[in-house]
Amino acid sequence: MRFLFLFLGLFFANLTSQGQTGDNPALWSHEVKKLSDSEYDLVFQGEILEGWHVYSQYTAEGGSLPSEFTFEGAGEDYELVGKTTESKTITEFSDVFEVDETFFKKEAIFTQRIKLLKSNVTQVSVNLFYQICKEVCIPKDELFQISLDGSDFVSQEKNLDERSLALGTSLKLDLKNKALLNQGTLQGEQGKSNLWMVFGLGFLGGLIALLTPCVFPMIPLTVSFFTKQSQQKSKGIANAILYGFFIVLIYFLLSLPFHLFDSIDSQILNTIATNIWLNVFFFIIFVFFAFSFFGYYELTLPSSWANKMDAASSKVGGGMGIFFMALTLAIVSFSCTGPILGGLLGSTTLADGNVATNLSAGMVGFGLALALPFALFALFPAWLNSLPKSGGWMTTVKVVLGFLELALAFKFLSNADLVGNWGIFKREIFLGIWIVLFVLLALYLFGIFRFPHDGPKQKISLTRKLIGLVSIVFSVYLVLGLFTVTNLKLLSGFPPPDFYSITETESDCPLGLDCFKDFEEGVAYAQEVNKPILLDFTGWACVNCRKMEENVWSDASIYPILKDEYVLISLYVDDRKELPEEEKFDFKYDSGRIKTIETIGQKWGTFQTINFNAASQPYYVLLSPNLEILNKSVQYVDADVYEKWLKSGLEKYQLSMNK
Repeated sequence: MRFLFLFLGLFFANLTSQGQTGDNPALWSHEVKKLSDSEYDLVFQGEILEGWHVYSQYTAEGGSLPSEFTFEGAGEDYELVGKTTESKTITEFSDVFEVDETFFKKEAIFTQRIKLLKSNVTQVSVNLFYQICKEVCIPKDELFQISLDGSDFVSQEKNLDERSLALGTSLKLDLKNKALLNQGTLQGEQGKSNLWMVFGLGFLGGLIALLTPCVFPMIPLTVSFFTKQSQQKSKGIANAILYGFFIVLIYFLLSLPFHLFDSIDSQILNTIATNIWLNVFFFIIFVFFAFSFFGYYELTLPSSWANKMDAASSKVGGGMGIFFMALTLAIVSFSCTGPILGGLLGSTTLADGNVATNLSAGMVGFGLALALPFALFALFPAWLNSLPKSGGWMTTVKVVLGFLELALAFKFLSNADLVGNWGIFKREIFLGIWIVLFVLLALYLFGIFRFPHDGPKQKISLTRKLIGLVSIVFSVYLVLGLFTVTNLKLLSGFPPPDFYSITETESDCPLGLDCFKDFEEGVAYAQEVNKPILLDFTGWACVNCRKMEENVWSDASIYPILKDEYVLISLYVDDRKELPEEEKFDFKYDSGRIKTIETIGQKWGTFQTINFNAASQPYYVLLSPNLEILNKSVQYVDADVYEKWLKSGLEKYQLSMNK
């Protein structure tokens, strides 16, 4: 249970930090006290915000994580004299972990004596890992760079070669009017609703999972178990509701490891989502999922897992017994829910925004949809009589899901092709594959061919015919888009962009616009023609980037502004094309972490992070040619908001020119 609370703390801390970038509930400083030519006391002092607390190094095991110091060079350059001492602490019993915990409030002071082993040592680096808690606990790292002789600390950048130092320095811009970036990012209603959209997709996935043969028959059995097992009807209802709650909790917990990844590096999930070989792996997995839905084999977790969970539910009883019952359901239904969950994972990696938070929202929506029937039918048991009987229709549901899994699989293969610059899955090929898939789906629904797990041939139902007709209509829509009769705006972001085509295009930029894919070249041109800059942080595999380009940039009132009034600089943060050897370098962040820059995407991703404190795409900034920020940054917004934003930037640029 300890790890459960730690994971929950990490999750909510991650959500909180997104809205409070830069807020730190503990401010740290250090002091050096010289005792002799070779001995020093290092004093670390933290001022803790009201209501928060930091744990002692010596808090009891089994509770929250203790503070921990790492002294770099200890044992080689100097030795530690005794243990690190602490200022006054508080000890209280924790109801959560059921141990006495020791912590600091308002102020924490640590003192460590050191003795030099080398006379030429003049500086020491110390890292403090600590956990600071209020309603939730946030793990933090603090790096102390200490000068023993009172001089300025010499940065570790001296360990980097001169070329890396020069190239790293060139990434940092001397931005003017940077205070505008601290006013937040303009997202509009589309950006704000993204989380709800992912939640809705998860909920829809859960509803579909309910209709599969792994889950649907479990509803009346489980509800009857709770209502008949309990002597009191109210207790049976309460147990069914608790069962539903645990289902939601289990699926939510599956998303928590992704928050750990996100806390390590703000760009790590974007890197994973746009990794070429991971996208190929997703393609293979989704094809594998699809053929399981087609009935060629069945995906199952080891039966021993379900048996152990089932035995635990009987042995433990009470609330924990119900938890293990919910876990048993999650395991035994995996053959149907696994591919749907895989689709949910794939959809959230394709969506822009915080991948981990999106995934949690989707998982909660999925779990809620699965849990609702158990609670509702426990409250209203008479409704069980209205449930349709299990039958061949559930097999049809699985086959439809199989075709959707295949369609999504080719999206991942397309991502790998785009990011890797393979030039294989051009727009026309991608659309052609989708057309074939949805025509095949229609033929299956009309009974033209069958799969191994289909039952005896029966009369085709009206619902099945209607879904088949929808598939035919969608195929026609794709054909019209293939021959540019229509623009496929409903699918913006899924097919490769228009300029990624078999036929030669005038420009390799969106909508045939002129654009630069190198920042310095774009700025030089903007200075030459005396126009403001639209800086576009984008990605080959960025769905919302394509939606903005195809739905917003193409707007009749916006396109002329982009074409005539601005210099467009599009920087692809997921471009895996390697930089020339002379342009590869190591970049050191202020925290001390060193990152190797080897690809175009790594360069522009780092460039975005250090200058604009952002890591998501699309991300738009308006700049003057002399790097003055003209307006707040913008992400995924509608056409009206974007047009006003562009015109406001032009007005501010004209005013600055007239001064």
